[in-house]
This record gives sequence, C-alpha cells and structure tokens, in this order.
Amino acid sequence: MASAAQTPPKMEMTTPIPPSITTPDKVETSIGTLRFTDGLPDEATVQKVYDNLDRQRGVEVFLNTMPGASINAIREGLRGQGVDNQTLVIFETLMDSKSLFLTPNTETVYLLGWLDLKDGPMVVETSPDILGIVDDHWFRYVADLGNAGPDKGKGGKYLFVPPGYKGEIPEGYFVYHTPTYGNWIVGRGFLVDGDPKPATESFKKTWRQYPLAKASNPPETKFIDVSGVNFNTIHPNTFQFYEDVNKIVQEEPSSAQEPELLGQLMAIGIEKGKPFAPDARMKKILTDAVAIGNATARAIEFRARKKDVYFYPDKAWFSPANPDASYLWLHDGARNLDARTRMFYGYTGVTPAMFLKMVGKGSQYAIAAFDADKNYFDGSKTYKLHLPPNVPARTFWSVVLYDTQTRSELQTDQRLPSTGSEKPDVKKNADGSYDVYFGPEPPVGKESNWVQTVPGKSWWVILRLYGALEPWFDKTWQPDDIVLVK
Repeated sequence: MASAAQTPPKMEMTTPIPPSITTPDKVETSIGTLRFTDGLPDEATVQKVYDNLDRQRGVEVFLNTMPGASINAIREGLRGQGVDNQTLVIFETLMDSKSLFLTPNTETVYLLGWLDLKDGPMVVETSPDILGIVDDHWFRYVADLGNAGPDKGKGGKYLFVPPGYKGEIPEGYFVYHTPTYGNWIVGRGFLVDGDPKPATESFKKTWRQYPLAKASNPPETKFIDVSGVNFNTIHPNTFQFYEDVNKIVQEEPSSAQEPELLGQLMAIGIEKGKPFAPDARMKKILTDAVAIGNATARAIEFRARKKDVYFYPDKAWFSPANPDASYLWLHDGARNLDARTRMFYGYTGVTPAMFLKMVGKGSQYAIAAFDADKNYFDGSKTYKLHLPPNVPARTFWSVVLYDTQTRSELQTDQRLPSTGSEKPDVKKNADGSYDVYFGPEPPVGKESNWVQTVPGKSWWVILRLYGALEPWFDKTWQPDDIVLVK
C-alpha cells in the first residue's frame, strides 16, 4: 500500500480533482477519528464504522418494526389468557389498570381476539352498535367492523381470507383479503347509562367466529372474562424486541412486508428461514441500539419537536395521529416516520376512522404529557384541568391517566384512573364547564371530579371526545392547559 506521505506524480491524464469527492487521511467524527490511506480505511476505521452501521440499523429496525412488535405482544398476551380462533377475551366490567395495554379507555367494553388464518378463511359475525377493527400482524389496517364498517352498526358476516388462498369465496359476506395469517380483532361496546352489562350480553349473544370450512355447523364461540386480570400486552424495550420481531418474520410470508424493511432486518441477522443467532458483538450492539431506539421513541412521544403535532399554539395538547389525517402516515407522498413512531409507542388500533373528521361520530383524542409551564406531571402534586362550557362530545367525554413507563392505565387505589361524563357523580359548574383535579389526595369538596396520582411517579393524560362536534374540529372550543394547583 502506498504511503500516506507519498505524493503521486503528475501523469499525462492527470486533471484537477474536486476536493469534495476525495477523503482526507484523517477525519474527525462523532464516532471518533477515522483514518484512511488514499481513501482506503484502516482496520480500526473499518471496525468502527461497521459497529456504527449495525447500531444505526438496529435503531431503525426498532423504530420501523415497532408496529409489528406491538401487535405481536398483544397476541402473546391474549394467547396467555386462552385466546384462539374460537375463544375471545372480554372485559365485562371494563378494563382496569391491572391489565397492561397501551392507553386503553375505561368507558367501553373491550372484546379482543386473534384470527389465525393458516388453515383457511375465518368467518366473523359481528354484534350491532359497536366499533371494531381488524389489523394484520404488522399492525396495518385490514377492516372496520360495526358503526364505521360496511354493516353500519347493524351487525354483519365478515370473511377474512389468508394470503395465497385459491379456494372459492362464497357470497353473503363482507370479504377482506389480509396479507398476513395472523390478525388482531377488537370490538368496543358502549355503556348504557353507565352500565357495561348490555354491551357484554350483546357480544355474547351475537358475536360468532369460526372457520369457513365449518360454516354449516359452526363450533361454539367462547368468551373469557378478564376484567381485573393482570397480564401484559406491551412490547419489550430490551434485546427481546428483536427476538419478537423475528417471530413475525418466520411466521408470515415475505410478501407481507416491503423489501426495504426486510433488508433492514436481514442486515441485523433477521431473515426468513434462518435462525436469529447474533454473536456476542452483535448482541451487545443491538442491546445498545434498542436502548437508543427506546429513548428516541420516548422523546418523540412525550416531547414532540414538530409544531404541527400540537393542536394549539403554546398549549400542551397534542394528537396521537398524523397531522395529515392519514392512517398510512403519509405527507405529500412521504411517510411521516415520527408520527408513526409516536402512534405505535403509545397507542393501538389502526383504522381510517380514527383519523378522519366525522362530526358526531367516531372519537377524537387530545393528549398532554406536561403542564401549562411545560413541566412533566409530578404524581406528588395537585393539578387542575378546566374544560370550558359545552364540551363538544355527542356521546361522552372522559379523561384517563396513564403511567409514563408502561403507557398503560395508572395503577392507584382507584380501580379506574379516570373520570368523565359517563360517571354519574361528576359535577358540572354553574356555567356548564368542568374542573377535573389530579393529585395524590382529592381537594376538599372535589372528590367526584378527582383522579388519583402516585407520589414518586409521573403520569400523562388523554382527553377523549366520543361523537366529537364541530366546535372541536374548528377549534372554537379548546381545553385549557393543565395547571399546577399552588
């Protein structure tokens, strides 16, 4: 190899070379000093840049495959409670904080299942007056069921068809072809005068699912009540994350995912048909990468830097969705990657209905992770949220507190860490406004409008408007920032 100090002679074909296309012998970077001889990296530089490349790809895989890891964690949690093609779980007395789910509500009855289509299409007969979704194993939208679906809330017969299926498709079904064998199915039933029992009974009476091959004599659909049961459905932020994503790659067809993302996975050792067995060096790098990725997701979630994430200038309330209202997280044809990360780190359920303006229908969400002074919430202090008169929610409004670590319901002495218009004892001010208090103890006389917090823990909050009305969308009605009570 030529010496770095040697200057090559001028040859007949020598021309001036733009410095911008050459590499100096020594380059100072954020990963250290990189050394070259006539553009050729030395051994130390080669090792350094490959370590950096593997780390970068590990971080990108964490951020880009988070949707799959999240829904896979849901599947594992549900299977641990006995879910299969004929068995669903139901929260008969609502979902409380013992069950670890990403930001669930405390005001609807959840019905949750997992469709495994490896043996062929599955029939789902849905209940009336529900909101339901089916998402695939990479957490992509497949179908709406119920009020936002083709049955328009009357209940209907759906057929979910696996990839590559060549059999006959019978008439009489709403038919959906899904790119993955595994699919999450969820239904939400509404309270009647604050009572979950009618929704529970409706699900048990009318919801059925079974293989198409057994449609002439369907097996029984079973329901397991998991209200108050402690189980986890949230993806890990450790090396296990990559092992969980590998399960999806091995189980699902490669055609279900984009080649670019499959290439990122392959670059860190996750490839269909091959064992994922990183050596000690790679495992150390990926352990570092997942820690960096997790920190990145937390910054995106709780301290978004783009102004269009926030509903109002200089207020803390932000949206879980893409500002462009795209369930594909598109902006002028480009993927809004931070919006997608924010969605899947804190929330579940992908459907166009969640992002569209539907006055008087669907649901809208406003989220706050810090107070009016831009400080994170402190569980040892007391705060107040003022909701101006005429909260624009046709069906109901609620506020629910969540744990900043788990992103699940905050575990306190209250069974449900929430309040709202569905609560019979919530008090309205004389002008039609509401004041909601958060703190370890209720202010005197405010017990009915108080949600408990935990000293030594932070929290964050979601304001939900079901059946949001025009003043929400045109922003003539706005919630106040949450303020510290001094």
